Amino acid sequence: MVCLVSRSGRQMQRYNSAGGRQVVGCIPYRYKQDIDGNMSNELEGGWELDESLEEAACRESLEEAGVIGIVEHELGEWSFISKRYGTYYEGHMFPLLVKEQLDIWAEKNLRTRIWMNVVEAREVCQHWWMKEALDILVDRLTPQQKKEHLA
Repeated sequence: MVCLVSRSGRQMQRYNSAGGRQVVGCIPYRYKQDIDGNMSNELEGGWELDESLEEAACRESLEEAGVIGIVEHELGEWSFISKRYGTYYEGHMFPLLVKEQLDIWAEKNLRTRIWMNVVEAREVCQHWWMKEALDILVDRLTPQQKKEHLA
């Protein structure tokens, strides 16, 4: 069973000791002839009190992109300033190896899911810290997978 309602509001949000909101996101990817990444806007949102980092990452991918998969080892943690609020945020990013893509998901009317290769995903990504996360993910790939991607 899949929940088709997005969480909203800030009452369950986590904040670090400096008062910065803690957010979590995923880079959904799949193997084809190339490595595809789903960068349909940014796939990140608040880490809530009742979930682990990995659970939050999974939830955000489901809510925002309608994908389900395996959350892999964290790509890193970044500190950045929110453009909207002008305050420091703490961001955590994970790779998500996509196993299932849903036709209907919570934010389907708000977001478009677009699969693209890594080069295209990096070009459209608007946040420096998410580009760094994508670079780390590419570096983790096996040498053979890298060769296939760059060919």
